[in-house]
Amino acid sequence: MKSSVMLIVTSGISILLLSCHIAEDIVLGFSGGGLSNLFGIAILAVYLCATLLWSDRRWGLVLLLLLSLLTLVVPVIHMTGAGVGVNRSAGAFFFAWTLYALGVSGSFGAILSVRELLARRRRQTPAAP
Repeated sequence: MKSSVMLIVTSGISILLLSCHIAEDIVLGFSGGGLSNLFGIAILAVYLCATLLWSDRRWGLVLLLLLSLLTLVVPVIHMTGAGVGVNRSAGAFFFAWTLYALGVSGSFGAILSVRELLARRRRQTPAAP
C-alpha cells in the first residue's frame, strides 16, 4: 500500500478516535460540555481538511505531522500523574483503549508524515550530473 494512502487512513482513524475521546471526556466528567468544545471541533475540522484536502502539499504534510504529534500527546497527558482517572465504570475500558489507540495512530501518523516529507524532498532534488 502506498505511504500516502496509509497516511490518509491513519489520520482518519486518529480523527475518529479523537472525537470519541473528546466525547468520553465530556460523558465521564473530565471536560465540560460547553462552548469551550468548539476549539476541539475546530482542531478536528483542520485535521480533516489537512487529511483530505491538503495532504498532497508540503505544508499539509507538515500540518499532519504536527496534528499527529498532538494526537500522540493526548495519552501522555492522561497517563501522567494519577493515571487515566477512570475507576471501574462502564466506560473505563473504552476510555483506556482509545488512549492506547491514539498513541499508536499518532505515532504511526507522525512516522508516515515524515516519510512522505522526505520522499517529496528526494523527488524535488535534481540528480547530480
